[in-house]
Amino acid sequence: MQRTLSTAVIVGLLAATAAAFAITERLKLTKSPITGTKVVRAFLSPAAHTTAAVNVRFRRGDLVTATVVDSGRHAVDTLVYRVRMPQGRHTFTWNGRTDVATVAPDGTYRFEIHLSNQHRTILLPNPIVLETKRPAVLDAGAVRPAFSPDGDHQADTVTIHYKLSDGAHVLVSLNGHRIIRGRSSKEKNKVSWGGTVNGRLLPPGKYVLTIGAVDLAGNKAVKVQHVAVELRYIALGTKHVTVRAGSVFRVGVSTDAKRYRWALGARKGVSSARPLKLRAPASRGTYRLTVGEDGHSDSATVTVR
Repeated sequence: MQRTLSTAVIVGLLAATAAAFAITERLKLTKSPITGTKVVRAFLSPAAHTTAAVNVRFRRGDLVTATVVDSGRHAVDTLVYRVRMPQGRHTFTWNGRTDVATVAPDGTYRFEIHLSNQHRTILLPNPIVLETKRPAVLDAGAVRPAFSPDGDHQADTVTIHYKLSDGAHVLVSLNGHRIIRGRSSKEKNKVSWGGTVNGRLLPPGKYVLTIGAVDLAGNKAVKVQHVAVELRYIALGTKHVTVRAGSVFRVGVSTDAKRYRWALGARKGVSSARPLKLRAPASRGTYRLTVGEDGHSDSATVTVR
């Protein structure tokens, strides 16, 4: 009798195994009810009022339940529950909060789709990252603060190096207006500025740039840095010179141009000297000294005694 029962149990187990194998093989041959997913936004932060979104394309209509689950596949928020959705593409959006409206902890999450009629539950492979910690700009500076965007390929831009606390895009602003958003999200990198705001070139002068950052979730840095730069084309080292008639005098010229033009009274010339060396007019009086390059100029008054 006992032997007969053992044989029956073995036969039953073999039948169950065969049935499970058949079901598994049939499921392998069954096409997935989801034909494609596309992440619209993979990073989010409730603090920055940003959301995550994923597009899902269904092979056919069904009663759909979409749930956000954590790394342990525990339900965090139910986005839709048994909502009839037709065939095609649908977008599911998550604001980073739980079913009880509290902010979910920072971490990685996924969307889980349950299809009631097809008795299928699919965990989407696309990770969603919730991040509320704000980045900080730890350091920033210009390698060569003075530059001249005159198109001569000599110091046409200023390069700003920066270091961030976390991966983020650098933001460079001038007087509250953003002029650069870095493409890279590396913690250490650099950007260049050509002296323009809204496509217009600024006049010569000193400017203070604010270096901030925004991470992939939209959190903006509270700790920023300020970098002073000087936009100049050509400039004389002084605005007034007093010399004796016929004497030789020198005036400092600041420019990155290889050559520049000068004019003193009726005399004109071209020079590359730093400083500019000239002979004063033979007659006493007041003269104007002008230096220029590529449409930019500066001048000083020369008093001859």
